[in-house]
Amino acid sequence: MHAKDILIDGYGRIQEEVHAVVEGLGPDVLDARPAPDANSVAWLVWHLTRVQDDHIADAFGLEQVWLAQDWEKRFGLDLPRRDTGYGHTPAQVAAVRVGDGSLLTGYHDAVHAQSLQALRAVTAADLERVVDERWDPPVTLGVRLVSVLSDDLQHVGQAAYVRGLLQSADA
Repeated sequence: MHAKDILIDGYGRIQEEVHAVVEGLGPDVLDARPAPDANSVAWLVWHLTRVQDDHIADAFGLEQVWLAQDWEKRFGLDLPRRDTGYGHTPAQVAAVRVGDGSLLTGYHDAVHAQSLQALRAVTAADLERVVDERWDPPVTLGVRLVSVLSDDLQHVGQAAYVRGLLQSADA
């Protein structure tokens, strides 16, 4: 198995988990926060998708799906155009609200499609290419792809946990 096949499988698992965590939730649960400083399911899924979109686009020299396909306008958030949620305050987290889970899964599916297209073309040599020199050691494409994969899986797990907390509170 080639490393790109492992990455493709991993990114597919993110997509599966995003759909599982969002499916069947209305805006009341998607946007709810279990505590004033906690993240909502909507924010977590939006953020993990924004990070994947931003980092994959940057690493492969692509335009972000968020901007190229007008997802920024569809979400209508009062945030800077390229905001990914990194370092958001509780007030900024609270401002990320969605009317429908299909907005989140639709955006995620579009980002996933672009990610898969990029991953399918990856060679072993590509994985060694430096994509970020701001770190010591510089970050290679392989390291960046695994970093995004890890971050996204953590966030979708957090979203699933928040979903469970909110649903158990209603039971």
